[in-house]
Amino acid sequence: MPADDQASGNRIAPSTQDGGVAFTTTHWSVVLAAQGPSPAAQAALEKLCRTYWRPIYGFVRRQGAGPEEAEDLTQGFFALLLERRDLDAVRKEKGRLRSYLLTSLKHFLTNERSRATAIKRGQGQQLIPLDELREREHAGFEPADTSTADQIYERRWALALLEQVLRRLGEEYRSAGNVVLFERLEALLMGEPDRPSQGQIADELDMTENAVKQAFRRLRQRYQQLLREEIAHTVMVPGDIEDELRHLIAVLRA
Repeated sequence: MPADDQASGNRIAPSTQDGGVAFTTTHWSVVLAAQGPSPAAQAALEKLCRTYWRPIYGFVRRQGAGPEEAEDLTQGFFALLLERRDLDAVRKEKGRLRSYLLTSLKHFLTNERSRATAIKRGQGQQLIPLDELREREHAGFEPADTSTADQIYERRWALALLEQVLRRLGEEYRSAGNVVLFERLEALLMGEPDRPSQGQIADELDMTENAVKQAFRRLRQRYQQLLREEIAHTVMVPGDIEDELRHLIAVLRA
């Protein structure tokens, strides 16, 4: 199993029941609903770019670009995307952000092979956190990894989405003053090899084991709700949420 998949562990344990997602205000639907320049659509698209830059960068690297060239091309791609030139192509990709970005990226790389062009286009629009990128990607793309560019994109897309879910979940627990409880339960949720047992958590936090069990159940339920909300941000119609969820699970299990 690839390292990225091992990192995902047992993170996903969603039910297939309706999560009650409030769909009308999702980021992607805001972008698609705008008929012209709109501050709300621009902000929504920029947020999506910041969330999903790692799959884009990973695809470019697997295509043979070095780290610096991949950074330039990634920045150039998002700068072009923010100009909203080809959103009509969304219909061909069933309105799913995942598919739309990958198709757009392939077209971009075909037409923008010149590194100088990529730098020029992205100049002044540093959307991607490059310092973080360099730190996280320093040891990536080992020769032993035989994954295709598309497979790397899909896997990193799934992991980026899960990271966003865990970030939101952690923020909720921190706001409620339960950061230590979240850190312990997160280890259980992710299936980490050295995760504590519920009994150990109970002893450490001076709780009953039944209280820990109930707290973990609530965390899993909230995780599932947030997972569906994040998926809803990347599709155009509510009926696509379950299909995207199944796809996400399949990618992480591959």
